[in-house]
Amino acid sequence: MSRKVRLIGAPTDYGANRRGVDMGPSAIRYAGLAAQLEKAGVECVDTGDLLVPTAETRDPAAEEPDEEGRDAKFVREVEDVCTRLADRVAESIDDGYVPLALGGDHSIAIGSLKGASRDAEIGTIWFDAHGDYNTPETSPSGNIHGMPLAAALGYRDFEGVEWANSPNLSEENTVWVGLRDIDSDEAEAIRDSEGTVFTMSDIDEHGIAEVVDQALEIATAGVDGIHVSLDLDWLDPNEAPGVGTPVHGGVTYREAHYALERVAEYDRNHDVLRSLELVEVNPVLDEQNQTAKLATELAASGLGKRII
Repeated sequence: MSRKVRLIGAPTDYGANRRGVDMGPSAIRYAGLAAQLEKAGVECVDTGDLLVPTAETRDPAAEEPDEEGRDAKFVREVEDVCTRLADRVAESIDDGYVPLALGGDHSIAIGSLKGASRDAEIGTIWFDAHGDYNTPETSPSGNIHGMPLAAALGYRDFEGVEWANSPNLSEENTVWVGLRDIDSDEAEAIRDSEGTVFTMSDIDEHGIAEVVDQALEIATAGVDGIHVSLDLDWLDPNEAPGVGTPVHGGVTYREAHYALERVAEYDRNHDVLRSLELVEVNPVLDEQNQTAKLATELAASGLGKRII
């Protein structure tokens, strides 16, 4: 066994703009995640799901802005989920496991990053079509799944918000890979940040190999480890149709596998992977669980599965 992995389900769609992604953890498990990880030589322990009340039992419109004036949808529910997820992630690392969080929408990354950066300096690689660097002030929708990196890095509206900030996450070690759909205010904020961006155009020009190698070097420079966040809408919708915010022109099946294989190879040589998450699998929108199956394969690649 090359790795010990602890699965943590976070079945929430509080942060999303479409229902159904809360069933993502079940869909990923049903697609054979445990079997895929076993083939990769990974010791897998499934701790089940966080208890998350369904969105139908909550009313985002009934909420008043909190004391910081933030009025993002379901902000208190997201805070509760992410606080509990952060504890589970940190406990898993302390116990010698790599936590693999199963979303759920991308707002769960606030909890993943908070837990992974507890007692450690970390960077992150963000495989995603979107920047997730909006704030309640700039977001066109108010959906928190478009805000987790801004929240974790304490940008603008999120400055000093203790439950959301990950003070040991370095902006200089934050790398976006594969962006292709960014809001205008968000794009300006990303340009002004100290993070590094590789768009799909960069992948087209330089190839996935060079981009991922550069991303790994930047994310790992001078830190204790990295968190890898994989939003399935990073892939082209022809490969991953079951996502809430699909954007044409994403990476191919083989490009995605190469990227995760390279993460695993780099980790074998440098022991840098602290945590991983798979988010935004929506079985309601999927075709024969295709996206969930792909998620299981990519997780296995990222945790060490080899062709030979």
